[in-house]
Amino acid sequence: MGGVPYGNGLDHKLYLGNLEARRDWGFAGDYVEAMWQMLQQDTPDDFVIATGESHSVRDVLDVAFGALDLDWTKFVETDPRYLRPTEVDHLRGNSAKAARVLGWKSRVGSRRGRPWPRTGCWPASDRSEARP
Repeated sequence: MGGVPYGNGLDHKLYLGNLEARRDWGFAGDYVEAMWQMLQQDTPDDFVIATGESHSVRDVLDVAFGALDLDWTKFVETDPRYLRPTEVDHLRGNSAKAARVLGWKSRVGSRRGRPWPRTGCWPASDRSEARP
């Protein structure tokens, strides 16, 4: 998420668009598992792969910079160039079909309403929960 260079003493700014935009953020490992399960099917089909939760860009900044004990407001600025003229304010997926057909569900979701744990990477105990 761009927080690492700031934690290493660089003083550059990170310019973003709408910090209130809400998205269905997920864990790449879960999505790779879903893709593998799709490839095991006898016939191709379309699936929505999602957590069913949504969090704002601001929430993600809190977690990413918080993991580095940094105040993101000192490093992030909004820039009108990154505002989308046709912004969709709130996106949240419904992966019910993937659950029904593939038996897939997001295993790594939010903790206490945050998109990821405050520590950034999942501790070993959380990672073991994430795998079948």
